[in-house]
Amino acid sequence: MFDLDLWREIFQSINKNRTRSILAGLTVAFAILLFTILFGIANGLKNTFKEAFVDDAINSIFIRSGRTSKAHKGMQAGRAIQFKNEDFDYVKEEYGEGIEYITARIYLNVNASFRNENNSYNVRAVHPDHKYLENTIIKEGRYINQNDLKNKTKVAVIGRLVEEDLYLKTKALGKYINLNGIQYKIVGVFTDDGGDNEERLIYIPVTTSQLLYGNNDYIDQINLTYDMEMDFDQAIDFGNKLEKDLKERFIVAKNDQRAVRVSNMAEANKGVTQFNAVLGIIIFIIGLGTLIAGIVGISNIMIFIVKERTKEIGIRKALGASPRSIVSIILIEAILITAFTGYLGLLLGVGILEWATPVLEENFITNPGISISLVISATVLLIAAGSLAGYLPAKRASKIKPIVALRQD
Repeated sequence: MFDLDLWREIFQSINKNRTRSILAGLTVAFAILLFTILFGIANGLKNTFKEAFVDDAINSIFIRSGRTSKAHKGMQAGRAIQFKNEDFDYVKEEYGEGIEYITARIYLNVNASFRNENNSYNVRAVHPDHKYLENTIIKEGRYINQNDLKNKTKVAVIGRLVEEDLYLKTKALGKYINLNGIQYKIVGVFTDDGGDNEERLIYIPVTTSQLLYGNNDYIDQINLTYDMEMDFDQAIDFGNKLEKDLKERFIVAKNDQRAVRVSNMAEANKGVTQFNAVLGIIIFIIGLGTLIAGIVGISNIMIFIVKERTKEIGIRKALGASPRSIVSIILIEAILITAFTGYLGLLLGVGILEWATPVLEENFITNPGISISLVISATVLLIAAGSLAGYLPAKRASKIKPIVALRQD
């Protein structure tokens, strides 16, 4: 295998037959190149959908209120629907078995300051479970807890960028932040994979907000996550029943789409899952077709190569070469060409994906890439196909008598 004369002979053969070596190599390189690009783009699409849901729990349901668009049971159109604590408790108690986490939201816009630094930020007044719906990552300290709700404490959890904006020369944890003239103690600093906007938020207890900003029991939104043991269809049915019951509770028409709006992530997740499955099948078929075309191409070339070298094989046999050595030379040559050009195809495919990434990311394809192990497996498959395609005719040719081989045209 490591005989210097053998390798010298192989490279001489490749150099002598450049055209057929190049054709064989191009077939493999193009197959691997196309395979890499196709699967890279497919992975980019999957990454796009994955990032679209990174900010929220994948099993979230968002319940929002608005104004009625239709008259119903003596109630006029245009009536404002306002959620209260009792509605939150109703959802929590009535649907508790199917709920994993639940929180209310109250939205505020405040001017926040610390010493000489100040800026405007959005505040969300929430329950402790909100942490799990937003996939909030606590960097320092803690999140809002039940004691904060019970005691209506003036505590805040701020985003990483709020700390960077206001607390230039110190740590925010344990300090105070002034929100519209009211001092809150910072008990936590968080990060969020949702991006800069999410990290410029401030969270406070929902009960504190109700006490200090209106002295009422109003809430703007109810969010929850359904039990992950539900499949997509069960989760969609769960959300539909929740919407139906809330519309009845607020005397809203069934076909009124504005008064009570329930957004169920299960519907989007089901669509994305189905899309990814179809995309995977399509890419698999195209990729398989590409590999088959490459296999057919390299096989045909290898068969032609062996036939072309029949006289050479005859001369080798006449000089005492064994059938095994003849087959070995042809197989090693096939493997060498296939492996080298397959690697070039891989490098070129990865290079094209890297070069095109900025353009692709502007067109809904995020971080296109491909598993190197997958491409290596495809290359190995082509090498195996090329070896088999070369082995069978080489084996057959090695058994021909020298005098017969020398007569071949």
